[in-house]
Amino acid sequence: MAQRPVIVIENDQSLRLLQAFLDGAPNAGRDAALADYLAHDLPDFAAWLKQARDRARGAYPADVKMVDTQDELLAALPGADAFVTEGLEIGPRELAVADRLKIVQKHGVWLRNIDVAACEARGVKVMPLRRRGNMTAAEHVFSMMLGLARKLTTINKLITTERLTAAGYRPKFFDRRYSPNANWARIGGLGFLHGGTLGIVGLGEIGREVALRASAFGMRTLYFQRTRLPASDERELKVEYCAFDQMLTQSDWVCILVPGVPATRGLFNRERLAQLKPGARLINVSRADVVDRDALVAALTSGHLGGLGQDAFYDEPGRSDDPLLKFDNVIITPRVASQPRQNGLADTEEMMVNLARVLV
Repeated sequence: MAQRPVIVIENDQSLRLLQAFLDGAPNAGRDAALADYLAHDLPDFAAWLKQARDRARGAYPADVKMVDTQDELLAALPGADAFVTEGLEIGPRELAVADRLKIVQKHGVWLRNIDVAACEARGVKVMPLRRRGNMTAAEHVFSMMLGLARKLTTINKLITTERLTAAGYRPKFFDRRYSPNANWARIGGLGFLHGGTLGIVGLGEIGREVALRASAFGMRTLYFQRTRLPASDERELKVEYCAFDQMLTQSDWVCILVPGVPATRGLFNRERLAQLKPGARLINVSRADVVDRDALVAALTSGHLGGLGQDAFYDEPGRSDDPLLKFDNVIITPRVASQPRQNGLADTEEMMVNLARVLV
């Protein structure tokens, strides 16, 4: 029997699917949990998994080692055939102990944590992956922006005089001898994205996908994060680096894309929300607690904050009496920005096939 490949995988939440699909050790409890996790988008998980593993022969079955830290990675690399990374670094120090390494698979396209030149010098192939969930999350950002700009939360299905009147509008046809009849419902306050300014807090993998789409919409894009991007990346993405406070005062839309860690909890407090341009809208596809809850309700109540789009909530499940649910200019979705499940499955299968092609 051929020796199983040894694959080291960073213990990132999204990469645990890859661990489960490549691990040659049977685990009925794990398989049942994954079938449940995928059931609403993938009714026949067993058939999909068999097909994916068939395409990945050479990488499956494997001996999988999960690592959390750089020290754990250094200890696991001797004898490893492949390494899959989200944020853990691989450079000369790691390559020096990686005596059998053939491929580094990046879970993303931003190779900032990989010394590509050092890998190439050692004959180690580096494979990036443009994550489908990041693209969908960026689309979700724009679905919320468009929904708020076009007032879709309030005007959906208002096509009869009775419904429009009940909603507080005064519908009436215009004098067609002198004007078109567009917006005979007389709905005011509609907006659009073109020419607006988008501020992105955290220009990582998802932020880059958002920036690409903002450019297509004809928006000016500012960004802030601790480390400024190289000028070549800024030109490619058509973004401008900006101090945090300055970005808040200039942006019509502010999109939060920071990790949910203790350092970012309450990042948007009363003071930060007060700095926003009056009427600006906030889009949060990060963790809910990045924005102070009481400050958020106060900013919406006063009208200083012009709207909110948020993909995760403070309580999961939420409460039907939550004050945020009363606002017409608020869109809240139950953590679906990166969905459907096919995104993660397709990413995982692509990584499995990449590994197999190199390891076979």
